[in-house]
Amino acid sequence: MALRAVWLISHEPGTPLCGTVRFSRRYPTVEKRARVFNGASYVSIPEDGPFLKSLLFELRLLDEDKDFMESRDSCSRINKTSVYGLPVGGEELWPVVAFLKNGIVYACVPLVEQTLSPRPPLISISAVSQGFELLFGIQDFLYSGQKNDTELNTKLSQLPDLLLQACPFGTLLDANLQHSLDNINFASVTHPQKQPAWKAGTYKGKPQVSISITEKVKSMQYDKQDIADTWQVVGAVTCKCDLEGIMPNVTISLSLPTNGSPLQDILVHPCVTSLDSAILTSSSVDAVDDSAFSGPYKFPFTPPLESFNLCYYTSQVPVPPILGFYQMKEEEIQLKITINLKLHESVKNNFEFCEAHIPFYNRGPITHVEYKVSFGQLEVFREKSLLIWNIGQKFPKSMEISLSGTITFGAKSHEKEPFDHICIGGTAYLKLHFRILDYTLTGCYADQHSVQVFTSGKPKISTYRKLISSDYYIWNSKAPAPVTYGSLLL
Repeated sequence: MALRAVWLISHEPGTPLCGTVRFSRRYPTVEKRARVFNGASYVSIPEDGPFLKSLLFELRLLDEDKDFMESRDSCSRINKTSVYGLPVGGEELWPVVAFLKNGIVYACVPLVEQTLSPRPPLISISAVSQGFELLFGIQDFLYSGQKNDTELNTKLSQLPDLLLQACPFGTLLDANLQHSLDNINFASVTHPQKQPAWKAGTYKGKPQVSISITEKVKSMQYDKQDIADTWQVVGAVTCKCDLEGIMPNVTISLSLPTNGSPLQDILVHPCVTSLDSAILTSSSVDAVDDSAFSGPYKFPFTPPLESFNLCYYTSQVPVPPILGFYQMKEEEIQLKITINLKLHESVKNNFEFCEAHIPFYNRGPITHVEYKVSFGQLEVFREKSLLIWNIGQKFPKSMEISLSGTITFGAKSHEKEPFDHICIGGTAYLKLHFRILDYTLTGCYADQHSVQVFTSGKPKISTYRKLISSDYYIWNSKAPAPVTYGSLLL
């Protein structure tokens, strides 16, 4: 189990290369082993420049790569694993573990100790797990307590020395880089308890447990009698457990208020040791009734060192948080729009931000706008043919707001075809973007006092909640709704 190379790439949209390699490390001894193990299927590690371009292309992070590419974007290439194959000099470099977080692409190439033709299943490649472990460890190290670019640059400059201790010769010993920084002699430490193979190191420091519940709400609203509106809530519980000991045990309980919507389709992290059968059998396919299991949802687990998603879930909430009406009428070079939005009375009226984006693709630049808005402010992006209604942090006491107006467009430029092919003719929409802190639509929360930690020392328990909009569309009620729009909820 070893890694052939590691990269950290800053994503910089608008620059010629759209990115810069901030750190890279190759392991020549591992590369020689790869040449022997892979045989005729061996593909060498490219230089940083070609690797940067190929990886950003595969991740759709190049400015000019917004159009559909069958070799990358076809249904046969759907990727759910963050493991990619990169075209390199007419060949394919695989497997490449890569993900984007906080503007930085974390990437590595694990060693596959067998031939790559035929391609072996990922579950049989143990180095892939080590690759994720190291990249998550680097991510936690860079952004733990980091406040500005100067501190980030300082930590990046420490990586070469830290990887000498944490990952010598490409073999991961300790994914906790802060631990390596504090204890340079970590490799010589022996543990009386057997170290599990999936946990590369241990934590030393103040014990603390952080729990974050993030719910994303999706919605398709048509305001039509013959087409039902749809909405869906998807939640994720993220944990970071800094606890001493090789195998600390933690139990977290998720609870719902009396009128909360039951959690369904629950998927848990492999570190969870046991579950109530009622949690596993709760499905969105089944009708919700009074007998549905509504918690508490207990998750006993032995945490890894890095941040991880303890579980995912869905929920059938009775109504979407914001109900909307959108109507657009076309009159020669002008458009008349009418928008009404209503915040449901059960939703917390305290947003971090709330905006409605109203695009008019496939048209020329906006030359004139006459409008009347009952609440908030309207921003006009003329060249982008886009209106942004900045609603702010609160709806008024009536919970209802409206916007109406007339928009005039100039001549359309045919230099470049529009990317968004949905907004053609009458198929217009507005998209809501909002975030509410310390709130979830289901009411799900983690009680600090219910968290059980079986380890030395009393840890600090921190809990967070937030609701985020995701694919929250309100379609033009005057236009027929294509059946393909339902796929946006998947």
